[in-house]
Amino acid sequence: MKVLLTGATGLIGQKLTELLLEKGHQVNFLTTSVNKIKDEPHLKGYFWNLKYGKIDDSCFNDVDAIIHLAGASIAKRWTQHYKKEILNSRVASTQLLYKGLNKKTNHIKHIIAASGTAIYPDDDQNIYYEGSTEKATGFLSDVVQKWEENVDVFSKNQIIVSKIRTGVVYAKQGGALPEILKPIKNGLGAHFGDGNQQQSWIHIDDLTQLYYFVLTHHLSGVYHAVAPEVVSNKVQNNTIAQILNKRIWLPNIPKWFMKLILGDMHELLFNNKNISSEKIQKAGFQFRFPTIHAALVDILK
Repeated sequence: MKVLLTGATGLIGQKLTELLLEKGHQVNFLTTSVNKIKDEPHLKGYFWNLKYGKIDDSCFNDVDAIIHLAGASIAKRWTQHYKKEILNSRVASTQLLYKGLNKKTNHIKHIIAASGTAIYPDDDQNIYYEGSTEKATGFLSDVVQKWEENVDVFSKNQIIVSKIRTGVVYAKQGGALPEILKPIKNGLGAHFGDGNQQQSWIHIDDLTQLYYFVLTHHLSGVYHAVAPEVVSNKVQNNTIAQILNKRIWLPNIPKWFMKLILGDMHELLFNNKNISSEKIQKAGFQFRFPTIHAALVDILK
């Protein structure tokens, strides 16, 4: 199978590229940097530029499926300018892909797009399933909804559409976890708010395997990329501290203080959602790291 990958140089994209090549597939990838373009037997890079709406449509040659991960990091301060970048990097890239593939004959059968659990409102009394219709009000939820709306357009071309709503990704190399670890490692760990907000998370190895599972099983629709065990902020921090032989002893950090420091981005720390992984498990996917302790031991060992 030949797969076109966006966001291939990011945290998840790099791991997914490794997995696809390991499984014997060919990978085309899109990059905004000419210096990152490669031309190897099973790995080829192609240039695109969202600002000017340019894409090398050779990237679609003989491609069977697209895995669309591209999008600006949400782990930076959300200035008004950067909010536009977060949104445009997702919506404009999706639109450019669709425009590009319509310019030439192709036999693309499937698109799998990253998405987020931020679409759901905070509610620790409710379990969210893929069919849940509740939508949050706020910046990130708006981004996710517009992102998914643009991905859905691919179905007009009889292309299978899959959307992977992802929780917090645990990885050693990047993402949120290294930032969570820093204060705890230095003996300065503390819980956010009351520490009881529910967090849905996933080990990066399970996430890449989940994408591969959706790809090879031709699954369509929305799937949650979250581990079966949902934990509180307090349990997450205490588990990290236990593994590192550290203590959480500082007083809890109030929400108003983090809003003062981080602005709107503070909401990432206070998300309170219980997201179900039942649908992907019923489809036959098995998590290697179903519990937070197993995941963190693997990453921190």
